[in-house]
Order: sequence, then structure tokens, then C-alpha cells
Amino acid sequence: MFEKVLIPTDFSQYAHKIFECIGDIPEITEVVLLNVVARDPLARVWDPVAEAKAAEKKLAEEKAHFTRQDVNVKVRAVSALEGEVPAAIQKVADEEKVQLVIMGARGKSLIRSAFLGSVTRNVLRFGDKHLLIMRYKMPEGLGPVGTKGTWVSGKIPEEPKEPLILEKFCAMPFAKVLVTTDFSQPSEAAISFIKGIPGVGEIVLLHVVSKGETTQSIESSVKKATEMLKGMNQNLSKDGLKVSTKVAIGNPVEQIRSVADEEDVSLIAMSSVGKNTLKTMRIGSRTYDVANTAGRPVLVLRMKPIFEISA
Repeated sequence: MFEKVLIPTDFSQYAHKIFECIGDIPEITEVVLLNVVARDPLARVWDPVAEAKAAEKKLAEEKAHFTRQDVNVKVRAVSALEGEVPAAIQKVADEEKVQLVIMGARGKSLIRSAFLGSVTRNVLRFGDKHLLIMRYKMPEGLGPVGTKGTWVSGKIPEEPKEPLILEKFCAMPFAKVLVTTDFSQPSEAAISFIKGIPGVGEIVLLHVVSKGETTQSIESSVKKATEMLKGMNQNLSKDGLKVSTKVAIGNPVEQIRSVADEEDVSLIAMSSVGKNTLKTMRIGSRTYDVANTAGRPVLVLRMKPIFEISA
């Protein structure tokens, strides 16, 4: 499953929290902690070798805070031009043969936003490894990165000074997993994958009916989806898993976020592709939008569809 993972870090508090949480992800035996040293386009002088060595020193300090003894931690620092950081992350992921990349929803930026940072967003769009995007619930009234200070609309936020403990979803990431399905081959493979992860406490299967020109056609789609989910529930329950099912009606992205909040899930898991993106092999718009805007951790599974070849 996830024996070897890659964690890119920009040394922000957000990235540091990820490293604190990975000990609870089952089956990890090796972690590659990566910093990509990017050249500032405004800098007249740049010494990538010296900066990479300085980054390795900081990575070693991060490594010292990891307490899980059964996991080997390797540190790497590489250099890249501005704008090429996502490609550098993918290259290291290939070189290290990792199964999973874990990233924060955002990094050093002081601007508070529900959307992903540019690096995470591009790894989501163009990467080919399973991707776990971690998010932390930001307490009300705190500064933009969850530190002491006040967020004032329309004004430049102050640099954070005093770290505060954030309420995190990462303590038990697989405690309760919302798995979406459009009944396509990749989404069924994603469900099977989640089923095989040790330590999954509960699975919520969700299908969203998003099309229907008449009340009758919508009711028919809901009935069909309910029956299909019932069969999937029975198969999963045979393996001793606690499973519940839901059928929602409306905009898929909005409904997925809404059900995730209602069920208070610890993780949303989705296949990177669905019915409409099987042939292009690009990330589907639904998965991209959920990963970009959801208020909870999202696991994007890069499931490879198997095409039937007719004679």
C-alpha cells in the first residue's frame, strides 16, 4: 500500500504539522523528506549547491523530531528554477519509487484561502502518484496560518509570531473515510484499494445523482444507485468493515463537501479519474474541485483503468 512516502516541505508550520502526523498512517516503512530549493527570479546571485546543503541541514533537524522508530527517514534537497518545483517533486517521487506523496494544502503564503497552494495544485493536476492532501481546521479569530494574531479583511496580515496548537484532522486519517463512486471502473478500484488499507475504521460510500430532466428520471437514478450501493455494502461488510451508504442529489462537488461535513469524516478518498476522464487519463474536474476546495484531507488515488479491447 503506502510503504514508502514522499513529503515535500517548505519548512512552513503547515508542512511541519504533516510530518508530525504521518506516524499514524499504517504500513509506512520509509519516508523521504524533500525540500526543493527554488531560485528567486529577482535574485542576481544564486548558489544552488550552498542552498541545497543548508536545506539538508534544516531537513535533518526536522527528521530529529520524528519519533517513530520503525520508520526510516531519508532527507533530500534538490534545486529547481522558479515554477518548476512540482516537476522536481515528481522527479524525486519517480527516483525514490514512492507509492504516496503527502502535501499540505498550502505553505508559507500568509493569504488565507480555502484553495490549494500553487505547488500542491500542480502536483495534483500533473502528478502520477497517489496524493494525500492534508488540511487542518483553522480556529476562528486566528491569523492566516493559525498563529496568534488577528485577520483583518483587506489588510496585509502580520507575520505569525507565537505558534498555537491547531485542531487537526490528521490524528487518525483513516478513522472514517468518505469514498465517492460514480460506479466507473476506477472508482470501484479505489474502493477496493481503501478496503485493503489496515486500520480503516469506517467507510461511507457516496454516490451523487447530478443529472435528470424529470422527477421520474431522478427517482429512477436514485433507486438504481441505492441498489448498487447496497450490493457494494454487502461485499465490504463481509470483510468486517463498518460501512454506510448515501445517495445525494445535486452538484457533485457541493454534495461531497456537504456529506463530508455532515458525517464528520477524517478523510475524503476519490479516484483521480471517473467516467468522463477514462480515456484522457487526466484528473477529472470533480476530483480536482473537491481536492481544491474541501475543508478536510483528500486522498486522490491514481487508479489505472483497464480498457476492454474488442476483437
